[in-house]
Amino acid sequence: MIKLPQFNLLTGIGISLLLMMFTSHGFAQSNNPGPRIGIKGGANLSQFFVDQPTVEDENMKVGLHFGIFTKIPVTNFLAFQPELLYTNVGSKISYGGSTVGSVLGIREGQVRYNLNYIQLPLAMAINLGPLNIHAGPYVSYLVSANVKNLRTSDLTTISTIELNNDDFNSMDYGLLAGVGFDISNVTIGARYNYGLRQVGKEGMARNLTNNSRNAVAQLYIGFGF
Repeated sequence: MIKLPQFNLLTGIGISLLLMMFTSHGFAQSNNPGPRIGIKGGANLSQFFVDQPTVEDENMKVGLHFGIFTKIPVTNFLAFQPELLYTNVGSKISYGGSTVGSVLGIREGQVRYNLNYIQLPLAMAINLGPLNIHAGPYVSYLVSANVKNLRTSDLTTISTIELNNDDFNSMDYGLLAGVGFDISNVTIGARYNYGLRQVGKEGMARNLTNNSRNAVAQLYIGFGF
């Protein structure tokens, strides 16, 4: 269940970001290249990197992200680049071994995690001609969680695994870094997000993910207005 006070706070941040985007357009400097306001989207390659002996294999999950961004020049080569994104992350993990039942309460099998966030990246960008190098923090709010047994005949519990938002931490935060190219009204690039907060909050979700953080590589393209 979504906790309304936190969601309202994030909505307020989003509204502030939109206002900032439109007011910043008039202050753009010609020596700071690339689009000032726009939409962006692309692919996510995410993984949890679960560290426990019951994990036999872990595969990246392919997801997507999309949203809005703005670029606010600070100097001729430095810019502040806040964004508001919807992003889909997770991982596909195979559990096994003789201890998996006693440690996790399940038999061997495979689980796919789908976590959907509203994310607010706050990056500073250094512009070197069309090339930009950007880094900064991010904060995310968990909108929904979907955990699926991929081999239900093998992965069994006393009751079927049912994990939802309440089993995962609703707020995530971390650091990001990336590179991009700004060509006229188009921006393309790659970025890495490193989570600093564990994904699972309590119970089976915490045991299954075992103190894992979100780790997401992104490829994106953006179009300015």
